[in-house]
Amino acid sequence: MSRLTRLTSLLLIATAAISAEPAKQVQNLSSLQARQSPEWLTRGVMYQVWLRGFTPEGTLRAATKRLPSVAELGANIIYLCPVQLQDADMRQEFWSKRQKASGTNNPRNPYRIKDYNRVDPEYGSEADLRAFITTAHKLGMRVLMDLVYFHCGPTSVLIKHPEFFKRDASGKISTGHWNFPVFDFDNRGLREYFWANMTHWVKDFDVDGFRCDVSDAVPLDFWEEARTRLEPLRPDLVILAEGQRKDDQIKAFDINYNFTWLHAVQNIFSRGLPASSLRVLWQKMRDERPRGARFIRYTENHDIVNDLLRAEVVLGERGAAAVDAVHFTLDGVPLLYNGQEIGDTSLQSIYARWPVHWQAACLPKAKAKFAVHQKLCQLRRTESALANGEVVWLDNDQPDAVLSFLRRAGSEEIVTVASLSNRKLKVQIELPGKFNPLVSDGAKPGASAGKFTLDLDACGYFVGKKQ
Repeated sequence: MSRLTRLTSLLLIATAAISAEPAKQVQNLSSLQARQSPEWLTRGVMYQVWLRGFTPEGTLRAATKRLPSVAELGANIIYLCPVQLQDADMRQEFWSKRQKASGTNNPRNPYRIKDYNRVDPEYGSEADLRAFITTAHKLGMRVLMDLVYFHCGPTSVLIKHPEFFKRDASGKISTGHWNFPVFDFDNRGLREYFWANMTHWVKDFDVDGFRCDVSDAVPLDFWEEARTRLEPLRPDLVILAEGQRKDDQIKAFDINYNFTWLHAVQNIFSRGLPASSLRVLWQKMRDERPRGARFIRYTENHDIVNDLLRAEVVLGERGAAAVDAVHFTLDGVPLLYNGQEIGDTSLQSIYARWPVHWQAACLPKAKAKFAVHQKLCQLRRTESALANGEVVWLDNDQPDAVLSFLRRAGSEEIVTVASLSNRKLKVQIELPGKFNPLVSDGAKPGASAGKFTLDLDACGYFVGKKQ
């Protein structure tokens, strides 16, 4: 079994293990409509700022100085890693396996919180957080703050409320998959505490929404009530679920993670699955959820890079570029991890300050990658078909190797053709008309008997707009 396959299996097992809420039988979800979300999300490009990697200093103040480069890229949504006070307890029975294996001997895990209402001095002060958010707003970007409500650190300020925690048969506080104390959401006082915490960040810091860690392990009705309480404060609030619960987007959430899609993409490159498997998966996930349900599309985030699964390592440099073309033009919202826009492949860790190699951004290859990502971001902002158009999958004569689909809004059509194969090929697509290139790797389009044809290099791609 390959390292990638083992890690994928472990993640799937962990995802199943942490589901604290029994599955509910909701009939005919596909007959319902997902909640309406603000345009800043539907036309958005999300960018994760991992403070320990984003700058050499690892602080909010240093990160604020880099925000103009993110705005120049064209991203408009900052997903900010947890900045709340971390637990510094050194007892390793309360460390995750990943934390122990990192070799950093660092107890300070951003996802093991000590105080939910304080900014960790490692990152700066409350004033620094406000300045970060204010600067992002001035640059036309929104900020999602990371919330970690499934578990906490062993010396959390909430330990003084023993009724807030789940207990094992002996009465001892239960620890979850990562060996952290687990909260009991049957307790009303705990819920009120966290609803107040969310309100605090919106009212006092002007955050635009939240990314909710391990959201499937927290009861859905908690998140639904949070939405009800927060909308009067910020009607255009966006909430991202780190989970795939099928009925999330009826009321509580605007968008979900998409672990299943990520694993399917990785398996095409590591196990030889056909490209058409993504089309099958897309259809299945659409049929199981409310109409218009959204997912973030990503190949990197802090978890993935921590496990050394950098996109350009797993997919190859050209494969990563082809998948980016798909993710930026398919439905949902694309996400880039900091440094991904220049093809950074430096070692990253949740537990150490290992910065992105921004000094390489001036090199020709990095500049070319930035320019392509910048163009893709621009298309997301300017082409209405990419934000609101329907997805129309197109048959082609190379289904094992090539994905092809349209985004259609009225008379406007944008086609994406991407090879996920390491060989050159010619592909014919059931598509009449001519398409002007918007972004491509040099693929040569043509037409033959009412069909659209392309000569594609290994992992070549073409995005074009109908004349």
